[in-house]
Amino acid sequence: MAATTFLTIVGAASFASLPGLLVDPLNEEFGWSRGTIGFAVSVNLALYGLTAPFAAALMDRFGIRRVVAAALAVIAAGAGLTVFMTAAWQLVLLWGVLVGLGSGSMALAFAATVTDRWFRARRGLVSGVLTAAAASGQLVFLPFLGWLVTAHGWRPASVTIAVSALAVVPLVWLLLRDHPADVGLAPYGAREFVPKPAPVSGAARRAVVVLGRASRSGTFWLLAGTFAICGASTNGLVKTHFVPAAHDHGMPVTAAASLLAVIGVFDVVGTVASGWFTDRFDSRRLLAVYYALRGVSLLFLPMLLAPDVRPPMVFFIVFYGLDWVATVPPTMALCRERFGEDSAIVFGWVLASHQVGAAVVAFAGGVARDVFGSYDVVWYASGGLCAVAALLALMIRVGRGR
Repeated sequence: MAATTFLTIVGAASFASLPGLLVDPLNEEFGWSRGTIGFAVSVNLALYGLTAPFAAALMDRFGIRRVVAAALAVIAAGAGLTVFMTAAWQLVLLWGVLVGLGSGSMALAFAATVTDRWFRARRGLVSGVLTAAAASGQLVFLPFLGWLVTAHGWRPASVTIAVSALAVVPLVWLLLRDHPADVGLAPYGAREFVPKPAPVSGAARRAVVVLGRASRSGTFWLLAGTFAICGASTNGLVKTHFVPAAHDHGMPVTAAASLLAVIGVFDVVGTVASGWFTDRFDSRRLLAVYYALRGVSLLFLPMLLAPDVRPPMVFFIVFYGLDWVATVPPTMALCRERFGEDSAIVFGWVLASHQVGAAVVAFAGGVARDVFGSYDVVWYASGGLCAVAALLALMIRVGRGR
């Protein structure tokens, strides 16, 4: 089940690889400002997050397989129809709304639900592996998509993403199962068989009710705040704006995209290791270390951008890759520890804050580039925010529901 989930997330992850590669081509072809294109990306990122808690509740109601298969179909429709767009509002509707809703119905919410249902032991490690699939799958597609955009334009890249999403649907339908009881197994590490729970109706209402309960806990707001900064400094900033920022300094698009792919490779190592650490060490302290190191690295990035790839930039890429989504396993663990059976939905809401943070910076980064002519101010501001996240992580208290 873990292997199938991993392959599903990797196979579907190409949809999140393209936004950073679209900025310059759409600006050149349609004359849309970077702020306008960044707004479409920000809608995508925000809906990705805001859909997650409802998707977790829908999985309780209709099952993992049905929700994920439907999400992939929506992603394919949104990406495929972009080849016909002629106005900026269509980019917002197709890439922002449709792909955002589809992607929000799987990825990390999907990983959290599978981890909670199928595993009692090694949850930190499994969540780390599945999180690495989500982030690394997105980045590993970048060199190919970068080459495709450069050699043939952005439309073939959009079609490739649509086909990739559809290709994963048979894998989902044939191999995914909703609960260990469906195949007569106990959850991994459980001492006894666990019956499959009855479907939970009122998915939307349950997601809102869980949010109401969780919002009375200071832990929830601290987790949401730190994860918003996590999204701002990864998906919103580096994944969306690194390629155009590097291109501003004369670096070819294919080279910049390849650097992001290297982040994806080392992210696998960092996130799996983070899952292993989460099973053994205090999650709060792990988060503080991860955010502090990320903030320091971002402060140095403006000095490293150049027309060619130099050793200091390679060091940054490797270092940043190890930290890319290392924050997810300890954040999931804190949700499980504090919120019990509601943890997948609570994590969905925490993920929503992650994506809202990413959305704000995806838009603000484009506006900053339009206004200042460079991305430097955004790199420095994000480095400062990471220092704030490190302090917030240390403020999380131990104890259920605090």
